[in-house]
Amino acid sequence: MWESASVLTFVSIIECRHRLQATIQLMGEFDLIARFFTRPAKNAVLGVGDDCALLPGNAAMQCAVSCDMLVEGRHFLSTVAPERLGHKALAVNLSDLAACGAKPRAFLLALAMPRVDEVFLQGFSNGLFALADEHGIDLVGGDTTAGPLNICITVLGDVPQGAAFLRSGASVGDDVYVSGNLGDARLALEVFRGALALEPEAFEAVRRAMEMPQPRNVLALKLRGLISSAIDVSDGFLGDFTYVLRRSSVGATINVDVLPRSAVLAQRSADLQRLCTLAGGDDYELVFTAPLQHRTAIAVASMQSGVPVTCVGCIEAKAGLRLIDKQGHAVDQKFASFDHFKS
Repeated sequence: MWESASVLTFVSIIECRHRLQATIQLMGEFDLIARFFTRPAKNAVLGVGDDCALLPGNAAMQCAVSCDMLVEGRHFLSTVAPERLGHKALAVNLSDLAACGAKPRAFLLALAMPRVDEVFLQGFSNGLFALADEHGIDLVGGDTTAGPLNICITVLGDVPQGAAFLRSGASVGDDVYVSGNLGDARLALEVFRGALALEPEAFEAVRRAMEMPQPRNVLALKLRGLISSAIDVSDGFLGDFTYVLRRSSVGATINVDVLPRSAVLAQRSADLQRLCTLAGGDDYELVFTAPLQHRTAIAVASMQSGVPVTCVGCIEAKAGLRLIDKQGHAVDQKFASFDHFKS
């Protein structure tokens, strides 16, 4: 009797799975959008459902637009929780608005996936909308298709005319700042690669930094009128900050020992700390420059936003990026930031 019951149970499980798969196959593109991504718009004149979204205009403001793509196996691991992936997909785009000094307004989602997976979609949309609600923005449109898992979000934001942070604004004598901490995402990646091991609690902390970065939009708005240039750290401090130096036609000296890092990373070897903080990537912190006379105001902006900022160097007339340690000795630039077509 036990064997018969086991066979019947197994058959029932198979039948239920087939019914579920049949239901999933019946869900089409528009059903998917309606079920997982349609909500009443709070700020848009017209949201999801038409060919274009309509946003109210303002003559005093400029519209900032950016988009980033996340590809499975390139930007995230297949083991990431859907909720965290939804969060990160939006967070990396909000970080671009922060680096421009723009207030987030709305976003669009283009999503390709091999099949309709309701469990994945529910978790993904939950994480996506949790962060959207935190920043008070609407999903106003997008596209879905079948294919390898690929997420592309376009964000729109508002910034006062002429007030956008640019990479080309750094001036000789400016301080160089970094928000938050650098390197935890790279440390988590090294654990995933099997290059090192961490205690469970420490690993969860750095894994969370990798999978759920916190965009610095609140800090960015507090910094309006105070800073001269900005960029967010997506591919590594060395590579990303170099874009600012090139666009501004200046150089800089950076003290690698004061680059902000977590207590978890600070317990690792000096070489690993430098690899993670200088070339780690996936941090989505702000690197910005500001005149010396704004030091006090920047400290106030940091306190008001709840985001620590650290002065790590200064802008100089001599071209190039020079790295020094806390004793003032030159540090070998043996690390390279991530490049999608070289790494």
